[in-house]
Amino acid sequence: MKMSTGEKWFYAINNVVLALLGITCLFPLINTIAIAFSDTLAIESGRVTFFPIGWNTEAFTSLFKGTRILSAFQNSVIITVVGVVMSMLTTIMTAYPISRRIFYGRRFFTLAMVFTMLFSGGLIPTYLVVKSLGIMNSYFALWLPALVSTYNMLVMRTFFENIPDEIDDAARIDGCSEMAYLTRIVLPLSMPVIATLTLFYGVSYWNMFMNVVIYIHDTSLFNLTVLVQNMIQSQSLLQELVNSGVTSGVQAQVVPESLKAAGVLVVVLPMLVVYPFLQKFFVKGVLLGSVKG
Repeated sequence: MKMSTGEKWFYAINNVVLALLGITCLFPLINTIAIAFSDTLAIESGRVTFFPIGWNTEAFTSLFKGTRILSAFQNSVIITVVGVVMSMLTTIMTAYPISRRIFYGRRFFTLAMVFTMLFSGGLIPTYLVVKSLGIMNSYFALWLPALVSTYNMLVMRTFFENIPDEIDDAARIDGCSEMAYLTRIVLPLSMPVIATLTLFYGVSYWNMFMNVVIYIHDTSLFNLTVLVQNMIQSQSLLQELVNSGVTSGVQAQVVPESLKAAGVLVVVLPMLVVYPFLQKFFVKGVLLGSVKG
């Protein structure tokens, strides 16, 4: 279908506006990368914008050798991997029964779960529950309260409901049990929504901040997000580098701004690496899992 002149102008202006908005969103990341790799004098004089001026990787060297960022990175990986596995298993086990029309009380349980999206217990009751369970200062205090996202569960349930009934009937005729039907048929057909929700949970656990601050008191258990935030707020990273004596003359080679930028990149980079591999499932998974029909 041939577009009219007005439609061509509309799409041209729309593309320009979206491109400008995209550049605006990317500018903080580009600027952070430039600061992390720029020369100290260029950073102090405020001349760094889109491109690094000079080339200095001392910030990353100092960051990895003189701080606990490697252990914090390991903590973030543990929190994310274990949390995603637990959340995905729980979400699947919750979404599958209420997607089955033969499940008695599916409407009641669905409404009960949706109710939690509108009304929650609140911060203080949640803290008291976590404390009463004896899981303070452990990663279970992070995993259990965030075990299931109601929104993610509803997306997966709707995806399961869209699987044709004919597939279910054929599986039953062949003698397929409920568990075999879920593991051999439903889950392989649901890879788009599984990949999408894995990304959602992964980003949530990787960027977890408030729960770590509230429930984790041992600094050796801090994840990257909390460690970098503490560095940015208190500027304790440079002092720790000086006290540890990793390199001589660190203050002359590295400024706090470059250290902060390097820390932010270490936090952001893993998600940027993982996202392209899951991006092809992203749109399909959300659309098929959120629209019934």
